[in-house]
Amino acid sequence: MSIAIALRAYRVAAWVTGVGLLLLTFYAIPAKYLFGDPRPVAVIGMLHGFLYMIYIVCTLLLAERCRWKPVRALVVLLAGTIPIASFVAERKVTRQIKETALATMG
Repeated sequence: MSIAIALRAYRVAAWVTGVGLLLLTFYAIPAKYLFGDPRPVAVIGMLHGFLYMIYIVCTLLLAERCRWKPVRALVVLLAGTIPIASFVAERKVTRQIKETALATMG
């Protein structure tokens, strides 16, 4: 798998995980605690957990391809657990990888 393919998979996983976490945080949890409806947390929470596992795999594949230090990989992995952080991490990772690719080509 090339870096480009690993980056694309990571970007999709980061966005999907981020949207799932936002839904969990700002819709499902308030529905449970403000309106007494635990169903959204059960469904969206399980879905986010599954999607986060995919995010972990995609991040680790990208980290291996790019030869990241373990601390950097861990920070990017943790971004999937903080609302909005996966979007920020995705932009930063994408920019850095593209800059590195341009520097090695030119």
